[in-house]
Amino acid sequence: MMKYLELKRVNAPYEEEMRRAIDEVLQRGWYLRGEATRQFEAHYAQYIGTHHSIGCGNGLDALTLIFRAYKEMGIIADGDEVIVPANTYIASILAITENRLTPVLVEPDINTFQIDDTLIEQAITPRTRAVMIVHLYGRCAYTDRIGDICRRHGLKLIEDNAQAHGCQSQLSIAHCPLSIQRTGSIGDAAGHSFYPGKNLGALGDAGAVTTNDAQLADVIRALGNYGSHQKYVHDYAGCNSRIDELQAAILDVKLRYLDVDNERRKQIASRYISEVQNPLIRIPQSDRDCVWHIFPVLCEKRDALQHYLRENEVETQIHYPIPPHRQRALSAYSFSASDYPLSTLISNQELSIPCHPAMTDDQVEFIIHLLNQFK
Repeated sequence: MMKYLELKRVNAPYEEEMRRAIDEVLQRGWYLRGEATRQFEAHYAQYIGTHHSIGCGNGLDALTLIFRAYKEMGIIADGDEVIVPANTYIASILAITENRLTPVLVEPDINTFQIDDTLIEQAITPRTRAVMIVHLYGRCAYTDRIGDICRRHGLKLIEDNAQAHGCQSQLSIAHCPLSIQRTGSIGDAAGHSFYPGKNLGALGDAGAVTTNDAQLADVIRALGNYGSHQKYVHDYAGCNSRIDELQAAILDVKLRYLDVDNERRKQIASRYISEVQNPLIRIPQSDRDCVWHIFPVLCEKRDALQHYLRENEVETQIHYPIPPHRQRALSAYSFSASDYPLSTLISNQELSIPCHPAMTDDQVEFIIHLLNQFK
């Protein structure tokens, strides 16, 4: 069986370097908020293109801490609204609800699966304080229109960069026209997940926040350390959300190879886009501004396609079979299914096929052949 993602093979090229990095941590005998964390935070901030990077426990914590910090700073208050894609993974929304804020779901553009920037402005109310864009599947969700909307309405722009480490896009934003920027450096702050299966994955849970806002970074760092800047002095009722030294050391090794790994993902995706020719399967039409954490196809007979691929020894996944507006965890918000037809369609038709740097050309060729033969 060809696995959807083979983490052992993905990590194998870096195993020796990771072992040395782990040994260095063991030799130092310091396991939290030490040299490995400081080094990774500095390197990751430099890579993303921000002044600050704050390691934390996981990607959900990263997003949750951003909103919590804005509340502590008096910028956002209980009951305020945050616009968020209707087809995202639930973690994006849980970061909002955990802070007693109200998620406002906006449908995606069916051609990109990213939030539809033509629908954002009509979703704004007097209680709207922020827009969260989610770089779903590894594609940059930012558009000049989104930046303009946030500036004109005085809204914070938050990035969920859990799926798009290393993604670059040419932007025309006010302070840096026609620049090439990485996702995670575009908005006011960004949350990153280093879950093992991500493009930049740890060997366990880990996350980070990136921002250019020094005050925000300072508050987030304290909040994730029990609300403390100084031992036994607690300015906030914080939590425990810190990246550990072992994960930081491992991530610092893998960060050196992220662009190479992403390039391999792009090569595979480019072949899928150019060589899969089956009218029953809708393939993404562009590989621009995408690092392909997930390669999604749409098929009205999705379950049959998944079964067919499984019968031919190819494992696939669905991202995501139940959209947020149908999740019982969010039932208190009374979302109406009729308001989210595209999110519903995607949840019914999306199938993710293997696309990772450890794949061989023969495996890619085999999947293309199977997709073209599906009837």
